[in-house]
Amino acid sequence: QVQLVESGGGLVQAGGSLRLSCAASESIFSINDMGWYRQAPGKQRELVAGITNGGETNYAGSVKGRFTISRDNAKRAVYLQMNSLKPEDTAVYYCNADITPHFSRRASYWGQGTQVTVSS
Repeated sequence: QVQLVESGGGLVQAGGSLRLSCAASESIFSINDMGWYRQAPGKQRELVAGITNGGETNYAGSVKGRFTISRDNAKRAVYLQMNSLKPEDTAVYYCNADITPHFSRRASYWGQGTQVTVSS
């Protein structure tokens, strides 16, 4: 079964940078939209950034100008470059992808989540 494997979280001081990566674990037929979400303690999961198969991007207002989403279709991967991090960016970050596996129906897949903690 296809899995999305995330890496790159950690602890960083305010103003620092982190790069998150997420890749599908096996060969697939196609990937459509991909994105990054986050969930802080006591809050709902929110969209941070999304990218279409054609490369169009959208960002939450709170991260616009600081975060950059990108993808590498050959590697079945999506990335999130996070700069000028703030304590309020602290959350568990999840990648999401709309995937059509070989011999299975198109579905939405989630990564396991990676903790990002920004200290003041």
